[in-house]
Amino acid sequence: MPELARLRYELRAGQDAAVESVAAFVGRCTAWMESRLGQAGSWRCWLAEDAARVVGTIWLQRIEKLPNPVGEAECHGYVSSLYVVPASRGEGLGSRLLTACLQACDAEEMDAVILWPTPPSRSLYLRHGFAFREDLMERRRDSQAR
Repeated sequence: MPELARLRYELRAGQDAAVESVAAFVGRCTAWMESRLGQAGSWRCWLAEDAARVVGTIWLQRIEKLPNPVGEAECHGYVSSLYVVPASRGEGLGSRLLTACLQACDAEEMDAVILWPTPPSRSLYLRHGFAFREDLMERRRDSQAR
């Protein structure tokens, strides 16, 4: 788990300024991961290894929907934190990680799989069947008048 937490730090701190130290984040994130991965957890993680070193990850959260009386699956998938270390990019690891994750979504008959892509990752997701939607609405806490 600490190695997965370090990769998460690399991913996010590479996109924006970190507000906590690597050590503090790894400790906090490791505890979070340990409490959510497992038999009863709604999160799963796939990883890519190279010589027993983790070089890539992808995360999936299963989101249950309310029971539905129509012919529609009752769960969604939320894909997050697809990351391959820079030295291992260009080998197709990101695509293979995403394929494994999407195969699990298909096996569980998830109704929709959602994610928030970064601009550089959009072409990867488009190649795997994702599309931009116009029917999603969002409300952010920081945009509300206090």
